[in-house]
Amino acid sequence: MNDRRSGTLVEAAPYAVVENLRPQVDGGRFAVKRVVGESVVVTADAFSHGHERVACALHYRPWQGEWSEVEMESLGNDRWKASFIVDAMGRWEYAVACWPDHVASWRESFARRLDREDVMLAARTGAELVAQCAANATGDERETLARLAAALADERDVARLRAAAGDETAFAIARRHAPRAGGCESPTLTAVVERERARFSTWYELFPRSTSPEPGRHGTFADLEERFDAIAAMGFDVVYLPPIHPIGREKRKGGNNTPLAAPGEVGSPWAIGAAEGGHTAIHPELGTLADFRHVLRSARLRGMEIALDIAFQCAPDHPWVRSHPEWFRKRPDGTIQHAENPPKKYEDIYPIDFETRDWRALWQALRDVVACWAREGVEIFRVDNPHTKPFAFWEWLIAEIRAEFPRVIFLSEAFTRPRVMHRLAKLGFSQSYTYFTWRVTGAELTEYFTELSRDDSREYFRPNCWPNTPDILPYHLQGAPLAAFRVRAVLAATLAANYGMYGPAFELGENRPRDPGESEEYLDSEKYEIKRWDVARGESLAPLVSRLNAIRKAHAALQSDWSLAFHPTDNPQLLCYSKRAGADRVLVAVNLDPATVQAGWVDLDLAALGLDPGAAFTVADELSGASYPWRGARNFVMLDPARASAHVFSIAT
Repeated sequence: MNDRRSGTLVEAAPYAVVENLRPQVDGGRFAVKRVVGESVVVTADAFSHGHERVACALHYRPWQGEWSEVEMESLGNDRWKASFIVDAMGRWEYAVACWPDHVASWRESFARRLDREDVMLAARTGAELVAQCAANATGDERETLARLAAALADERDVARLRAAAGDETAFAIARRHAPRAGGCESPTLTAVVERERARFSTWYELFPRSTSPEPGRHGTFADLEERFDAIAAMGFDVVYLPPIHPIGREKRKGGNNTPLAAPGEVGSPWAIGAAEGGHTAIHPELGTLADFRHVLRSARLRGMEIALDIAFQCAPDHPWVRSHPEWFRKRPDGTIQHAENPPKKYEDIYPIDFETRDWRALWQALRDVVACWAREGVEIFRVDNPHTKPFAFWEWLIAEIRAEFPRVIFLSEAFTRPRVMHRLAKLGFSQSYTYFTWRVTGAELTEYFTELSRDDSREYFRPNCWPNTPDILPYHLQGAPLAAFRVRAVLAATLAANYGMYGPAFELGENRPRDPGESEEYLDSEKYEIKRWDVARGESLAPLVSRLNAIRKAHAALQSDWSLAFHPTDNPQLLCYSKRAGADRVLVAVNLDPATVQAGWVDLDLAALGLDPGAAFTVADELSGASYPWRGARNFVMLDPARASAHVFSIAT
């Protein structure tokens, strides 16, 4: 075993065992995730053969830093626990060491001895053992152990020997400096530590080209800045922009995804690249690079960040199509294969062929795209469809970018099979889109969010919940009343520490599908045209969203996911759940029916809330300002969606 105290290898036959070390992801293949200031609570099973006592220590360090050690606490049944705080971004390492605790074993054995001669002989053994410990100590501790060894070697008085053996302080020093021969150490595991916004963030998505106050005019970065005060006032800290690059002209799509655009139609921002440039260029109608830098500064002054969209695909007139045709797949007739999901066709987009023989140059070029914007100060990227690119590519790219730009956060937009979504999270994506968008009933929400907050996957999968996106008007919101949008806003904001919304459309309750009940596309989708949103409209959800975001910022309980607990109700239309951070407790009750008053009894899990059985407490609704006296586990709730679809209670005892 490598003795971290000395950095030397202790040569001895291994006696101890360490197994079932947690947290770990896939046996240590991937890192667990934390943010600065969080703790990593480590547990392990550790033991030896026979009746020999063992000792365990947790070793940890920032990447290539000095090792620290903390003694592990015995939980019984050979289970051990300790923790450490990660106080800097980057990679951290940790491992568990276990070795025979000869000092503790000797003391335990010595205490059971009765015969005088047996006591004397055992004391001499203890003296030799303590002397070995003293050899590893220095200063006052060495002198203390030397005195203890001498006392144990004095065979004149059994009472004095027992008194010496009972010196807790001296033996604690002895255990600290005891030889660790026969020990073993677990494999070294890793944790990736990011900044706090990876764990807690509030996203607002909007199209800059739709921010002009003048009907029909293409919006600019200056127009976008005019929206910042209102977005900040609603409590958002991330402003997410769809691609800001030049849009292809060849095979440009028209309104409602018609095959060919009419003159003057603006096309889809995800059809990236034209004569003006590709992924590192800015659409000229939005402004210049200097204008974009001003936008970044303006957002920061308001406590917000800009998140950019990374979509690794090209329009037919992207410069790469001419300079690197080998990066695109050819059809049998020699033309480049456009994107498709039969029967759907996307003639305005060429997917990149990651199976190209020139893959190394391709990977480097894509890495340079992200690095280009990171150098400009962008520290958050939403990645479009990462599940359609190789896993190995993302693992490499994220590591490359983080090595140079450690503050960068990546959001995975992968609505796909669960194992694929989870693999992307393991590879390094900071946050992940989820199935929340389609989870509607109380049973569905309870099952899904219990999985996200309780399963081992929480060590690497951070959910970011979106009730809608420009691509998705979910069926339950098609033609739905504004009350349905209120319900989804409360759920997204309180079930997950990270959430976002496709802003103006959700804020105004946009519910018109292009093909009702047949697709989740919006009618007159903003993906293909400039929209003018009347965000000052009276029925806007802005006041509710503002209040929800203020509650999130005021309550630490809502700023993480692991404490989520569901509380049974006798009405399936009522969903009740809580989160807790120390003394801060938030209890949410939601009427999932947007049309009808629903009432019922809630059976609170008082232990999850940190409340004693039968305790009296007050629940204060942070949305309405009303307060109610409650007692014990069973309490009554009634919610009228015409007035309020939810309670967001803080609890005072």
